[in-house]
Amino acid sequence: MAVVEKGNNLEAGLLEKDQNDNEECRITLVALFSTFVAVGGAFCFGCAAAYSSAAHSGMTKDLGLSVAEYSMFGSILTFGGMIGAVFSGKVADVLGRRGTMWFAQVFCLPGWLAIAFAKDSLWLDAGRLLLGIGVGLFTYVIPIYIAEITPKHVRGAFVFANQLMQNCGISLFFIIGNVIPWRTLALIGFLPCALQVVGLFFIPESPRWLGKSGRDKECKAALQRLRGHDADISREANAIKDNMDMFVQGQESRVMDLFQRRYAPSLVIGVGLMFLQQLSGSAGFTYYASSLFERGGFPSSIGSTVLAIIMIPKSMAGLILVEKMGRRPLLMASAAGMCLCSLLLGASFWFQSIGILHELTPIFTCIGVLGFITTYAMGMGGLPWIIMSEIFPMNVKVSAGTIVTLANWSVGWVATYAFNFLLQWNESGTFLIFSSVCATAIAFVYMLVPETKGRTLEEIQASLTNFLQ
Repeated sequence: MAVVEKGNNLEAGLLEKDQNDNEECRITLVALFSTFVAVGGAFCFGCAAAYSSAAHSGMTKDLGLSVAEYSMFGSILTFGGMIGAVFSGKVADVLGRRGTMWFAQVFCLPGWLAIAFAKDSLWLDAGRLLLGIGVGLFTYVIPIYIAEITPKHVRGAFVFANQLMQNCGISLFFIIGNVIPWRTLALIGFLPCALQVVGLFFIPESPRWLGKSGRDKECKAALQRLRGHDADISREANAIKDNMDMFVQGQESRVMDLFQRRYAPSLVIGVGLMFLQQLSGSAGFTYYASSLFERGGFPSSIGSTVLAIIMIPKSMAGLILVEKMGRRPLLMASAAGMCLCSLLLGASFWFQSIGILHELTPIFTCIGVLGFITTYAMGMGGLPWIIMSEIFPMNVKVSAGTIVTLANWSVGWVATYAFNFLLQWNESGTFLIFSSVCATAIAFVYMLVPETKGRTLEEIQASLTNFLQ
């Protein structure tokens, strides 16, 4: 009898666990809509990133910008991102994830207007700087918010939608930038920002942020809304509460708290991936794509259009592969593709410099630029942000998010501003440097980056913080 009773209890426990797992894995319309509204900020970022390439010829002609002035305009977006990054973690902790997205639009909306009505380079730079501050906040808060509201089995795909929408914005501006004047293009960039402001009224706040803030009832209400009104959220709510009890000690975390031994693996992984992402030259490829095509003798209008056409399908492929292949294999495959494309570009410009195979330079340039941006967007573009949103526990997420996002934008600013000057110095040498960085990224991911697919945030964070203990 005891054996039978024990078996029945075990069966009941397994059934209860399976039921809870099913509830935690439900994808509801609220979760989908909330993700869609959140990634509206990524769409704004994509528009801003592609704008400098799409508006290049018209803007320099109308305002008579020099190479230095145009490089400043293109790169100051990343400088603004660096400013936004400094405050991103604290703002997201104080205002909440949804409030931070509203706050980001306070900078993006006037930024687009300043560019649209600019009379000189000062107005252009001021508007671009405001855009940078806004997208700097977005790059931290969007993946954090999505990771905290979505079920674990689709978390990677949902967070990768951030990269997908960013590429949608890039594609849109690459296509319409060929036919629409640069001032009108800036006004078009204003529209998705305004739409996101409205959409934010209709989505819930992050349950994990509410739980961290001690608002348990609101935490459960938001979780219930995200998982469905008939879902059993007790297990997930208890896991969130237990995680808060484990890591939050009733005092605010300081930046120096992040440098404790138990957080070292997470910090090295987060900062390392951001450094490698930017030092690969990725931002320069996007911001100055049209000038790269022109340097290689390939028509920039055709190259930009082709690039825009393939941006969305390859981002969709990344969204699917992130849950099929996992984070690590996709990161390494992406870095390998970027490495090969940079080598191809380096070889192409070297042949051009020594006067051989002139007729192949445009073809190699087209393949190299398109291949680099495509493979980047499938892995290295979005996955570092996914991993960043997964590896830090709530008690240090503010400090960690600030440092990691600041690392990304500060290195990105230097790399983007120097991009055109490096090309003037030595075109083939520049791409060989980028290729070496991509090769380093492969080794870094292989040795240090863990696989986080299919694990809850609490499981990932606990395993990393206990790694060195």
